[in-house]
Amino acid sequence: QVQLVESGGGLVQLGGSLRLSCAASGPTFSTYAMGWFRQAPGKGREFVAVISRGGTTAVYADSVQGRFTISRDNAENTVNLQMNSLKPEDTAIYYCAATSRREGLARLRELPKYDYWGRGTQVTVSS
Repeated sequence: QVQLVESGGGLVQLGGSLRLSCAASGPTFSTYAMGWFRQAPGKGREFVAVISRGGTTAVYADSVQGRFTISRDNAENTVNLQMNSLKPEDTAIYYCAATSRREGLARLRELPKYDYWGRGTQVTVSS
């Protein structure tokens, strides 16, 4: 069992930055690929980014490529999402998730492939 707790959300202006963190419980954190997803008001939850178990490889949604960076620290059991050049359309609840699937990262964009989810943190970007 893995418990995930997100933090770092808030209100930021257009073009600003935020750094989200996700703290994971349990000794097996490094055995999971970790993803970030988001859900905007009235929309479905969508993939944002995923990072490999060792932290050496990442895949991003086209909408955030070049603006967001995912990273992890397996010694601290954390995964982070650095968000720069934020836009109003980035407004959403952001969730971190863990998957035990042994697939290429490009195949880990689908919600059902994730085993554990956090409760989310709100990000609001004002124009």
